[in-house]
Amino acid sequence: MSGAGSPQIAVDGTGLRIVIVAGRWHDVITDGLIAGATRVLEASGANFSLVRVPGSFELPVACKVALENGADAVVALGVIIRGGTPHFEYVSTAATDGLTRVALDTGKPVGFGVLTLDDEQQGLDRAGLPRSKEDKGEEAASAAIATAQVLRSLRSGTAG
Repeated sequence: MSGAGSPQIAVDGTGLRIVIVAGRWHDVITDGLIAGATRVLEASGANFSLVRVPGSFELPVACKVALENGADAVVALGVIIRGGTPHFEYVSTAATDGLTRVALDTGKPVGFGVLTLDDEQQGLDRAGLPRSKEDKGEEAASAAIATAQVLRSLRSGTAG
């Protein structure tokens, strides 16, 4: 949702329970993502909490449990930086496919804020830090809230 053509999403999280689920790797970048998501959720009026997991591979299972236990949406935040082995592809694919499956299996939104990067600088540029070009934590939280509201309208028959 960045760059040219990026949507401007107005979010109202009133009455929504949202859980931020964040990995612990690359803490400067991850903390920036969490701060961006937190700013959006506070401003939206959503009720939210933060849960930390070891890394991006663990995001899908924690998000699934949060959604099964009453959350209206989750914001998944993680950082995966390419190294010299295929590990990057395995973890990126597992996190992405797993989070997609969680959304489809639960019928609830997963705000996707998992950064898959070639180097640390790309993450710093997207983490919502003072010198960052983008705020992917903010974008993921906005998408989660907006999708939760759309699904609520569709389920109540008021979408139109």
